[in-house]
Amino acid sequence: MADDAENQNSASGSSSASGQVIGASEAGGQKRYNLIEDVFAGGNKLLTLPGSTLVINDDTRRLLALFADGRFLVVESHKFDGRVLSFEVLARKKHLNISKPTYVSQNEINAVYAYGERAQPMNDLEGDEDLAQLQMQKDFVNVVARAAAVKVSDVHVVVADSTQIMFRVNGMMQTVMEYNKDWGEAFVRAAFASADISDANYAQNEFQGAQKLGSTPLRGSKGKLMLPHNVLALRLQFNPIAFGSQYLVMRLLYADENPDGSGDLQALGFGEYEENMFYRLRAVPTGLNVIAGPTGSGKSTTLQRNMIKLLQEKNYEINLITVEDPPEYPIPGARQMPVTNANTEEEKAEMFTKALSAALRSDPDVMMVGETRALATAELTFKGALSGHGVWTTLHANSAPAIITRLRDMGIQPYMLSDPELVKGLISQRLFRKLCPHCRVSVKDRLNDPAVKRLKIALGDFGIENTFVRGPGCKFCDNKGIKGRMSVPEIILPDAVFLELMIAGETRKAIDYWTSDLNGRPLKDAAIERMLKGYIDLDEVERWCGLLDQRPAY
Repeated sequence: MADDAENQNSASGSSSASGQVIGASEAGGQKRYNLIEDVFAGGNKLLTLPGSTLVINDDTRRLLALFADGRFLVVESHKFDGRVLSFEVLARKKHLNISKPTYVSQNEINAVYAYGERAQPMNDLEGDEDLAQLQMQKDFVNVVARAAAVKVSDVHVVVADSTQIMFRVNGMMQTVMEYNKDWGEAFVRAAFASADISDANYAQNEFQGAQKLGSTPLRGSKGKLMLPHNVLALRLQFNPIAFGSQYLVMRLLYADENPDGSGDLQALGFGEYEENMFYRLRAVPTGLNVIAGPTGSGKSTTLQRNMIKLLQEKNYEINLITVEDPPEYPIPGARQMPVTNANTEEEKAEMFTKALSAALRSDPDVMMVGETRALATAELTFKGALSGHGVWTTLHANSAPAIITRLRDMGIQPYMLSDPELVKGLISQRLFRKLCPHCRVSVKDRLNDPAVKRLKIALGDFGIENTFVRGPGCKFCDNKGIKGRMSVPEIILPDAVFLELMIAGETRKAIDYWTSDLNGRPLKDAAIERMLKGYIDLDEVERWCGLLDQRPAY
């Protein structure tokens, strides 16, 4: 029967249904070879048939074929498809013989499977039920591992007509993989099922949060599958989206962000001026200090480093209690209290408030609140500061002065916000991409660029001489022109005049008073200083701080 099928395919000549051999006729009239005859010669086994050694889904099988001798066929139009790349990784992890891909047409792949199903008896094939069960979990781990290898902060999985996987690298979004819709839906379900902390059931049309700890194996993996060693945890957010089905965002929390437990702020990008300001804030035993910024601006890392430094400066003779949802980074010497046993936002707020109340009753010297997100939490942080404790927290606000406005809008009473004995430090920061020092380019080569003209208006020839822009890339920066990121803050140590002006809504006057009488330095000035030192480029300053020839909006 197999011979009949083979002869029939050979007799069909150049017909695409027969799986015509790769490569055209050569000079001298050499005989064309038939693909089917070539790959199945000598009883070569097709490993990717249904029920065979490699159990894969039908959608992936449609794109590729792997044989026992290592022959690897891939549909040419899908050579960069994420399913193909994932399959290669999986096959090599199982120590299977796999050669470089040979690219063929879709019809040729179809013909290979049509012949294989007739010519290769099913009892010759070996099943791998374990692989079938773990396939999507392995895909989940592989995506996380690929992201962790380049220190991605967030992975976005958007499932619509197709599935896109995007990495946020150095603050910028990049599409790195594409799959079909079915794969994406299965991936999202696998991510939810792998979580250590989540709702009992996955609900596609609901907003749900979850967490996966790097120290525990994936559920159902029998201890085989773990997150990469440098990933402390994943924070998962599942969202329904319009014109699609699912949207998953995974925040990666790295275990090796601060491996030696250092409180060094210079490593984050802070200069001598900022270090001195933070030292003054840590030296004050009571009062509230708030670090603000948007999501992904490095607030938690700055807060962690300051708490480590505070404990070191106090010789670990103080009781530092943290309340976090969830704890993101370890703080040696602190008592870190997680808020984990809650599912809905209402329950989380209630449990957070409960944990914060418990912390206040646990004899703290200093309290750290992971994030002030609701009035109840804000009131308890102020209560802690009023009762003689030092309190540090984070908040979502646009700038350091806007922290006061944000707290007032949350419902904090003006008499507390205007008390300089209570409000001690207001900090806002952003993460700026650092230039690769080996391939950066001087703006003197781009004098006709509108941004360079604005630079000359703002800073004159001095700015032109000392400013750089992103270069073409080199071996030192993986051809990206960027070498990591650095924190750039603005810090206010407010007095009564500044606070009263802010409470009265006189923001412009408050800023002028801060920069003149209090010798304050806004974010834009701090960024320009780093630009003139060659750390960050002109475009990055204007991206976060507005055009150089414009006065700050606030």
